[in-house]
Amino acid sequence: MGLRVFWLGFLLCVTGVALHFPMYLMAADMGYHLAGMPMDTPMTVGMVLIVAGLAVSGYGLVPRGPRTSPEGDVRVVDGTRLRPAHLGLIAVMSVAIVIDAMKPITLGFVAPGMGKEYGLKSALNPGGDLPVALLPLAGLTGTVLGSLLWGWMGDRIGRRPSILFAGVVFVATAVCGAMPDFGWNLVMCLVMGLGAGGMLPIAFSLLAETIPGRHRGWVMVLIGGNLAVAYLVASWLSAALAPTYSWRALWLVGLPTGVLLILLNRWIPESPRFLLAHGRDAEARRVLARYGAALEKGAPATEQSAGLFLTVAVVTLGLSIGLVTYGFQLWIPSNLRSLGLDQVTADRALRDSTLLGLPLIFISAAMYGLWSARKTIITLAALVGAALALLALAGESLATDRTWLYVVLAGPIVGTAAIAAVLAAYSSEIYPTRVRSRGSGLSAGVGKFGGVAVTTVLVAGAAAPSIGATALLGAISLAAAVTLFCVVPA
Repeated sequence: MGLRVFWLGFLLCVTGVALHFPMYLMAADMGYHLAGMPMDTPMTVGMVLIVAGLAVSGYGLVPRGPRTSPEGDVRVVDGTRLRPAHLGLIAVMSVAIVIDAMKPITLGFVAPGMGKEYGLKSALNPGGDLPVALLPLAGLTGTVLGSLLWGWMGDRIGRRPSILFAGVVFVATAVCGAMPDFGWNLVMCLVMGLGAGGMLPIAFSLLAETIPGRHRGWVMVLIGGNLAVAYLVASWLSAALAPTYSWRALWLVGLPTGVLLILLNRWIPESPRFLLAHGRDAEARRVLARYGAALEKGAPATEQSAGLFLTVAVVTLGLSIGLVTYGFQLWIPSNLRSLGLDQVTADRALRDSTLLGLPLIFISAAMYGLWSARKTIITLAALVGAALALLALAGESLATDRTWLYVVLAGPIVGTAAIAAVLAAYSSEIYPTRVRSRGSGLSAGVGKFGGVAVTTVLVAGAAAPSIGATALLGAISLAAAVTLFCVVPA
């Protein structure tokens, strides 16, 4: 019954978004300019269906039935090799993380076009009324709330239902691409942030509880590296779609990508450790058999738990990642255009820089697996901090030398994704099963809070989002994180 209700809610959301497409298509002759146009009846009906669909699908995902007491004298014994089921999960989670990370990343690519259409104040349009930074502020506020809310949901209703509900949110908020009113864009962007901020820590919690221990670290870092792939895809889509179909097409992509995530649900299991902890032993045994693990009599294995000082270090690093990602990266598309690059050239520059830095993801995975999480974090944070310091000193003058610009940009774009991947993997391992989603959500949420803090300052008009200022802020915060991890107990 629950699954049928979920699918009904999902179909309501898809239908609601589809009802907005006619107005978008009718505006083709006007360059897909919808600002100021009234919402017609199909769009109003569509909004009602979207709200109803979110409520119905969420209700359908809540577990039902009696809950038995968890087995207290068994523990999970992982297999020693990666099975086909593990490889399938790795592939699906890679796609899921790319889809998830594209949502907040896209904010930076839609800001220039949205600012122009709505007459918003930005570096490219200093005479505008409302600041364009309100859009990322709404989205990033949603990601902070989503990290905390989804963390609670993951520990309460399960990892898999939480991931699926995030997919429904992605489908529903694709409607941003057809919203004629800027206020509605802010509302739907906030909702989008809820799903985007919540899914990543849930995905890592699931991986931490499913992948065999000997492979867990490097696999999770490698999958987390898809944060850089998401940046690559977002920059490519912006260069390919925005010049012809406007910035709105980047939001509308949320419909097919969200549907894809939902259709991949059959390859997303529930965490067997979560099932055991909630007394769903029969389900846990079926999942364990699929992944080559088993239950063993005896006291449950003692799980590592983060101490206060380690949590402070993790939170500081998460905040640093947020300051770089949403302070520096978010405004790079606009900043490159303010330096004289046109949209296509700027987007291609970011795409090429990302491609140039992608090998760092594989190096980071090897470092995590063969070395240690702490040393990997220190090394990566120091490298990215150095690249940001260089940009802070000579960022704007680097626009005259495209080769060096591409090389130096690769550090903050891909290096930050690598650090985020290592931190996500590390956070999911140092918190016990009963609070793992909340612990992972905390580190992810703090990172998003860094973006909220920077964007709030920009909305208030206290600072301009220049390359030098945002790079310097990121470099200082990473230096503080490196210092803490150098003294934290190994």
